[in-house]
Amino acid sequence: MKIQLSIYQIRSYEINDQIALMKYANNDKISKNLRDSFPYPYTEKDADLWISAATNQNPELNFAIANSEELIGGIGLMFQPDVYRFSAEIGYWIGEPFWGKGIASLALIALSKYAFEQFDLNRIFAGVFQGNKASMRVLEKSGFILEGRLRKSVYKENRFKDQLMYSILKEELLDQ
Repeated sequence: MKIQLSIYQIRSYEINDQIALMKYANNDKISKNLRDSFPYPYTEKDADLWISAATNQNPELNFAIANSEELIGGIGLMFQPDVYRFSAEIGYWIGEPFWGKGIASLALIALSKYAFEQFDLNRIFAGVFQGNKASMRVLEKSGFILEGRLRKSVYKENRFKDQLMYSILKEELLDQ
């Protein structure tokens, strides 16, 4: 899969993404805002395992964000079960040298459109840990609406934190 975003792209992971993935993912400023399953430090083994898992998914749900030279981040979807089956969670990260350039917003909008068009989804949501103002801005800039706050629902950095829940509906994004 490949979606062009001006000079950036969302594309399938490739074996040769390993070095860039280790370089940009090995950053505690990133890992502290993601689930514990995103390791820090981020090792060669972690990169190999992630690329292998992502390239063997069917359907493919996790993608690299890249410039013309290398991977610079990641974005992916998690389908929800049971009565939530028409919803998916979206998550993303961008390597620190590329922060503040609007890349995450471009990728978020593009993958959300792709997901609504390719899968039987009605809602895409994202959870943001309290204090991650940059990610809140990315979601708001991308048309996601703040739905609420899950008080002290996350345990990260040896303390409980709130998680803010954002979502966008199919008709909100595709009918623009």
